[in-house]
Amino acid sequence: MENKDFLKSNLGIEIEMTGITRRKAAKIVAEHLGGTIEELNDYYKTFRITAPDGRKWKIMYDGSINTQKKVGGEKVSASKEYSVELVSPILTYENDIESLQEMIRKLRKAGAFSGQQNCTGIHIHLDGRDHTPRSIRNFMNIIYSRNDLLYEALQIERRRMQYCKKMDQSLVERMNKKKPTTMKQIEDIWYQGYSDRRERHYHQSRYHFLNLHSLFNGVGTVELRGFNNPNLHAGKIRSYVVLALAMNHQALTQKSASSKKPQIENPKFSMRTWLNRIGFIGDDFKNCREHLCKHLDGSAAWRFRTAA
Repeated sequence: MENKDFLKSNLGIEIEMTGITRRKAAKIVAEHLGGTIEELNDYYKTFRITAPDGRKWKIMYDGSINTQKKVGGEKVSASKEYSVELVSPILTYENDIESLQEMIRKLRKAGAFSGQQNCTGIHIHLDGRDHTPRSIRNFMNIIYSRNDLLYEALQIERRRMQYCKKMDQSLVERMNKKKPTTMKQIEDIWYQGYSDRRERHYHQSRYHFLNLHSLFNGVGTVELRGFNNPNLHAGKIRSYVVLALAMNHQALTQKSASSKKPQIENPKFSMRTWLNRIGFIGDDFKNCREHLCKHLDGSAAWRFRTAA
């Protein structure tokens, strides 16, 4: 049996969508979980669903979503009631991934959809408690060295980059030059160059593929923001969760990680090789490998090679 230790970390997920109202989405989630709904009437127009195990899920408003609904099979503009963000409690892959996938299938069947034109994304939060200055540097270097490959594989469009920018070269260089040994030093380097107060919730530093603002001034998690799902495909969501957990495990367990970008002539082969190395081995992850390599080819014609 393959070693699946990399799947054991806690996680949370935020999935943005439109096509149905928040009230309808909350009802579907509550029925799926066998839970109860509470309407909070707060700024985010939140519906809170309490599952029988006590965990709380949320359906919230997100102002960045371009809201639409389908009328006669055509997508048309819709009110802000159709701005839907599903926010999970703490999950584990082993116990929750199948239920999460089934929940997404039910939301999609009810009319929910997402896409680049809707400015919808998926954010995965990873438990920050086990991270050290070394592992955070590793995480930055892992993502920076594969910026182009990840953005191509995940089909991150240029217009979404304002919400999930690539790992910044100057930040990575500062981090590797100073080699911080405390989390406070990591934090100071992370916020260097920004005029915003660190405590600001919507701090500009958060809008990167790897967001550490959520670790230092948020919920204590390392957030990955570079995922989207044009068809609310449950299999893709599983693939993204596995990828996030695998990268997180690599950052935590490797003694060091290089920021040097590998020379890549065949993106699909390079991606498959890397996925195998970080744990995507065997039939269990066949579909995940296919989802993550689907948009890569055997040439070096990269759409994002010169992107910021």
